[in-house]
Amino acid sequence: MTTESADGQGVRSIQRALDILSLLSEERPLIAVRDIVAATGLAKTTVIRIVQTLEQSGLLWATSSGYMAGPGLWRWAHLARRGWELPPETQRLMRELASRERETVNVYVVRDIVRVCIAQQESPQPLRHVVHVGDELPLWAGASAKILLRNASPALLERVARSSPYGEGHVRRMLEWIDEASEAGFAVSHGERDTGLSAVAVPILGRAGTVVAALTLSGPTVRFTDDRVAEFAKALGAAADHLNERGFDHPLF
Repeated sequence: MTTESADGQGVRSIQRALDILSLLSEERPLIAVRDIVAATGLAKTTVIRIVQTLEQSGLLWATSSGYMAGPGLWRWAHLARRGWELPPETQRLMRELASRERETVNVYVVRDIVRVCIAQQESPQPLRHVVHVGDELPLWAGASAKILLRNASPALLERVARSSPYGEGHVRRMLEWIDEASEAGFAVSHGERDTGLSAVAVPILGRAGTVVAALTLSGPTVRFTDDRVAEFAKALGAAADHLNERGFDHPLF
């Protein structure tokens, strides 16, 4: 076996193990071997071998009802939380912003052709927009996307456009959005990704002065009137100015 083919098999094994772990969720905290076989299409012998390896590493834990997340993942979860969690002062600012404006506050960063939520403070209102920290959302639409793509290369914009329902021709519309957001200092979206959902976003700058994240307020479109959008943009701008002045202190940047 050549080194190249061996490396390929190794990568494939790692991907299969990750695919199995990704089957676990809050809705499905336990999974049986037969369910893994059905979900992955792998042979039962292959599934058993991978599951046993994951169990030996502490990443899975066998129970009478199936396999659950193992204690080894707890250490990784703790490390991930410490690495991604925003500083206490930033979290306090987000809580105050959500309480005062009564809409959900999020911070997004770019990862390849998606934006990832790294922090959220939910609106106090019963009808509100909620995503989960770690969720990946598309970059081809949405207020935060228009902010995050400000310095995007043509190649990245083309890849983002190809991932959209509109194809490569969507690059022109995205460029218009980006220019409008750069000129205004904030971005707005109404139902671009989900009908009835609106958002306002402003840039958070790194120490080099480039956009490193987007701070947003989002909620039902019915509450995002022109007057409220202007108020949201002002409130977000003040909060972002505070973060920019002290430096967006986060391990990612």
